[in-house]
This record gives sequence, structure tokens and C-alpha cells, in this order.
Amino acid sequence: MPTNAPTAAKTLSDVTASDSTLRRFLHGLPGVDAVGLEARAASLGTRSIKTTAKAYAIDLAISMVDLTTLEGADTPGKVRALGAKAVHPDPTDRTTPTTAAVCVYPDMVAVAKEAVAGSGVKVASVATAFPAGRAALPVKLADVRDAVAAGADEIDMVIDRGAFLAGNYLKVYDEIVAVKEACGASARLKVIFETGELSTYDNIRRASWLGMLAGADFIKTSTGKVAVNATPANTLLMLEAVRDFRAQTGVQVGVKPAGGIRTTKDAIKFLVLVNETVGEDWLDNHWFRFGASSLLNDLLMQRQKLATGRYSGPDYVTVD
Repeated sequence: MPTNAPTAAKTLSDVTASDSTLRRFLHGLPGVDAVGLEARAASLGTRSIKTTAKAYAIDLAISMVDLTTLEGADTPGKVRALGAKAVHPDPTDRTTPTTAAVCVYPDMVAVAKEAVAGSGVKVASVATAFPAGRAALPVKLADVRDAVAAGADEIDMVIDRGAFLAGNYLKVYDEIVAVKEACGASARLKVIFETGELSTYDNIRRASWLGMLAGADFIKTSTGKVAVNATPANTLLMLEAVRDFRAQTGVQVGVKPAGGIRTTKDAIKFLVLVNETVGEDWLDNHWFRFGASSLLNDLLMQRQKLATGRYSGPDYVTVD
């Protein structure tokens, strides 16, 4: 399996040499057929799977969840409870997989790290003035370094959408490179595009390539803080981008749809997208994640139903 490398500089070094070469490359990418993209995403979403495959898919989806709390009212107690749930999502059934990670603000990283210690659950932290990204670069880098120093295994950064939409691609590229450097060797970097604010599928394709060229370990749809977040169509487009990027560079990059994925049925649709677009290499939480808070509860209820034949209802899972 290809490994993920810091950058694809050796393969595409000339592309990022200047603002003009980067612009020429990004605008030279094939235009997106919006009708075709949405039709394929909708078609894949109609696939049905058998009960045994559904049980496997539910456990796989649980193992891919970044269990998230990003609220101003977050407390150490809430983060500790979230960490406990990530480690033992269903305390009545210890065969339930752990989630991939818990995702918190930088000031809660140390609390989360202690809560999941020894479990294999990662601690992810949003940074770079999440969710708007409206801060000077030194402030953004300090945000990242604080989270990494507190023990974050992963950093979820937001790009400067204003700079991107103004066509200042090299500024966005340079910021991602700087954040990647601030992550050091210990933290993987997820780059959030906020696809709902990028307006067009062509922009999402350009942002995907820009993030990967700059060294993203993951590309991520959204913050979950705007009206339009992850959709099957924009996730399919990003999956196609990581597939094509690996074909050209040998570098594998992960994908994280986030926001609006609330049910088991939704999650399985996204897993079908992964399987049909990029294949088994990405069907692992090292390469695919769900950014979610409420999704896990529905996955647990559906898992209990498959095991017992009874639907337990929301009172049997914790409210986060």
C-alpha cells in the first residue's frame, strides 16, 4: 500500500513554484460535470447490502467516527464523558469497536488525552482559528503548536476561504505548508475546505488538489458549522481527487466527510462511495473518517437491533 508522505514535491515541484504556475495547474484541472457527479452519487446511494454485510459495515463505520464536541459550553466533564464513550461506545457490549478519535478544541486536548489513554483512540484538535479561519498566520500556528504540545495526534485546520475564493492560491498553499510543519512528526494534518462556502464543484476539486500538494494527510469537507456540509456528491468528488492524486504521485491521502451525517443509512451510503470509487485501500480509519457527533448513537442502536432483533430506541444510548 502506498504510504502518505509529507508532500508530493518531488513529483509536482514545478506546480507550486509560483502563484502563476499554481493557478495554471489548478485551473487546468478538468471541469466537473455537475449533473454526472450528482447522478453517480445518487446511484451509488441506492445500493442495498445484506444483513451480514450490514453488520460489518456498522462496525467499520463506528471505527471510523471522529466523535466530536466543538461547543463554547464544553467542559472537562463533558470531554471526559466523550472520551469514555469513544473507548467503550456500548458499555453493555465490549465487542463494539472503539471510535477512531475524539475531536475537541485545543484547550481540551490534555483532558481528552487522559480520558482515552491506553485505548488506541486518537485525539484530534481543530485549530487555525476554527471555524472561520480569520486570524493572522502566527496566531494560527500558535493554535496548532499548543494543541500538539498538549498531545494532539491529529490537527484539523481550516483554510482561508476568502483567500481561496479571491484566487490567492499560493497564500493558502503556504499556510497549509506552515501548519504541516507546525504539526511536526507526531500529528497528522486534516485540511478542511468548508465545501459549502466554495460554491462550485470546480472549486472543491481545485481545493482538494491544493491541499494535497501542500502535504495534507486528509482532506475534509466541512466544519459542521455552516448550512451545507458533507454531501455524497462533494465527498465523491474528493474521493476521485485522492484516487487521481495517488495515481500521479504514489501518495495516499485520506478523506473525511463531516457535518450532516446522522444515520446508519447515511454512513453506509458513504462507505459504498468509498468502496466503489477508491476501493479497499481506503476502507480503514487510517484513510477514511466520519466527522460526527450524533451518528454514533444511531450506529449503536442499529447494531443492537441486529444482535437482539429489537430496536432499543434513543433512551438506551447516551446523549452527547
